[in-house]
Amino acid sequence: MSPPLPYSPDIETIDPNEPALFDRMATVMRAGGKLARDGTGPGGRLSHVVTIAALKGELTVAADLPPELAQGAFVPGRRYPVVARLSHLPGEDLDDRGVSSHRGLSLKLFGVDGTPLARHEGGTQDFVLENVAAFNVATPTHFLAAISSVEAAGPLPQTIKAGVSAAARGVNRALGAVGLASANLDILGHPRRHPLSEAFYSQAPMRWGDHVAKLAAFPAAPQTDLPFDADTPGALRDATAAWIAEHGAGFTLAAQLWTDADAMPIENARVPWPEALSPYRPVATLRFPSQHAAAPARIRDVDALSFSPAHAIETHRPLGGIMRARLALYTALGRERRRAAGVSVVEPTGLGAIAD
Repeated sequence: MSPPLPYSPDIETIDPNEPALFDRMATVMRAGGKLARDGTGPGGRLSHVVTIAALKGELTVAADLPPELAQGAFVPGRRYPVVARLSHLPGEDLDDRGVSSHRGLSLKLFGVDGTPLARHEGGTQDFVLENVAAFNVATPTHFLAAISSVEAAGPLPQTIKAGVSAAARGVNRALGAVGLASANLDILGHPRRHPLSEAFYSQAPMRWGDHVAKLAAFPAAPQTDLPFDADTPGALRDATAAWIAEHGAGFTLAAQLWTDADAMPIENARVPWPEALSPYRPVATLRFPSQHAAAPARIRDVDALSFSPAHAIETHRPLGGIMRARLALYTALGRERRRAAGVSVVEPTGLGAIAD
């Protein structure tokens, strides 16, 4: 295994037209959100609308990390209170019996030391993860084209979306059997799996102190292959809440260090970094004890939060075009959402702000 490459600000290639591009993205997402709001009213999210589980727990950094992994917030043996939001990708409340899409796991760590990014109050570190290893498009320009087509489908009836999802699942199963599974088809035709049995990935890179890495969360052994049947409109939430109420949940956080500039691009988020060149290596454990993860008060409090790549310390700065787009969009749209909903735009300082 090759040694990790060093971080340097010049590893990014920034297009000077990006601010205008990001403004166009925000306009498209706002328009799509109005079409697909589906009765949620002002202040609703423009994607990942449905909270599958709202969780309180603890992240424990491994005590024996080697120097290349013991970077940034990952101080050996350090413990952080964590609030997490497990969600479904679509920007509307869809029937789980019909549409099966990507899921997200967003983490907010409290008590994090380090210089915060601009416009971040500090004290927290967010990691926004998705259950696919790489992004479905390469660059912000491709991202704008992709979201334009997705947002235009917002007004379509759920019966049509369910049909599209079923067809996408079938085609992708066939393609997957010959090693040609499509990331785009997976967005609306994701396999019907229990949310707690998924692995979640940052998809795009971030600074890892002196180095660069991608981050992943892998389910703990008891929950790696949980049964799941999409038999009710809210099956994802019901199945997840039932398991957590009885067993709690756990994940292993792992980092994939950047070791090859050609095979592991910074600016092309669609290219998975080969694990043969740099495997994911455990850095911490994430544990959520038994709790009521779907309690209305808990979901209300977690839904009021903003989980954003912009909530970061400099040593975990998001990198690459897709991450720069996320920095801009999450910051602008997140503040608009919270103001419209009448909730605070100030970061909480601990788990006490979240109902039990």
